[in-house]
Amino acid sequence: MSEYREIIKGTHIDFIRLRNIAFVVSAVLLLLGCIGFVMVSMGRANLSTDFTGGTGIHVRFQDVVSIGELRSALIGSDMHDAQIQEVSGTKGFLIKTQFVDTQKENVQDKTNRILLKQLPGKRYEILESNAVGAAVGKTLKRYAIIATVISFIGIIVYIAVRFNFIFGVVATIATFHDVLAMLGIFFILGREMNILFITAILTIAGYSLTDTIVVFDRIRERMAKMKSREDFRSVINGSINEVLSRTIVTNLTTFLVTAALCFLGGPVLFDFSLALVIGIFIGTYSSIFIASPLVFIWREKVL
Repeated sequence: MSEYREIIKGTHIDFIRLRNIAFVVSAVLLLLGCIGFVMVSMGRANLSTDFTGGTGIHVRFQDVVSIGELRSALIGSDMHDAQIQEVSGTKGFLIKTQFVDTQKENVQDKTNRILLKQLPGKRYEILESNAVGAAVGKTLKRYAIIATVISFIGIIVYIAVRFNFIFGVVATIATFHDVLAMLGIFFILGREMNILFITAILTIAGYSLTDTIVVFDRIRERMAKMKSREDFRSVINGSINEVLSRTIVTNLTTFLVTAALCFLGGPVLFDFSLALVIGIFIGTYSSIFIASPLVFIWREKVL
């Protein structure tokens, strides 16, 4: 622990005093999350074929082709429902269509035929093609929701056993906050939501929970020495300040790794690693500015 304290020592930040500002920021994030959830439920978000069914094709051009040219070529042909996303930093595009392979012609062959006809002379290669049936997509969506709900229930049970019921509920609220915030940010950014995104959400939920438990552990230790209710504010602030250096070092290290994955991992892993990067910041923020102040409010105002 001494190694962490060499970086930031003796902080006396009044985090409880900052709770109202944090709650306003969180209200905005939750509003975005609710909007994103509604849009996902209506199928109007950038959902991958993992959830919607259909075929996803990753094509990379050797010549310069604009997204407008590609859209005109596809929509003007049989693939009128095609959704196109440009892969930044490359000449590649992700094409999503509701079509699936048939005995007459598979989607990759159809794409080749259209590109050769509509964009003559433009050199390209199809790097990847994935097809998912509509029934499978709905099943994956349902299982993703079930996995998220089960994780929340597990959080309540685990924290309630290790600490008490109040801490369990607060930890669940903070984790739910993180999930909704990530969903809202991804929706606003227009990034694709796929199975890897769900994996990132569950990963960040566990990461954020670990941060929250570290703070809760310190709060519990200090509460055992507390002499009066008036001391509880100093218990919360003291606990957060005491682990602040550890939190910063741990999260900075994790951020550097995920940032490297984000920029060097290629287009396939970009959205996954971007979700991790965003989640690290949100998870750290919620454990300090949401979870701990909620414990303070619950104890002071409700009990």
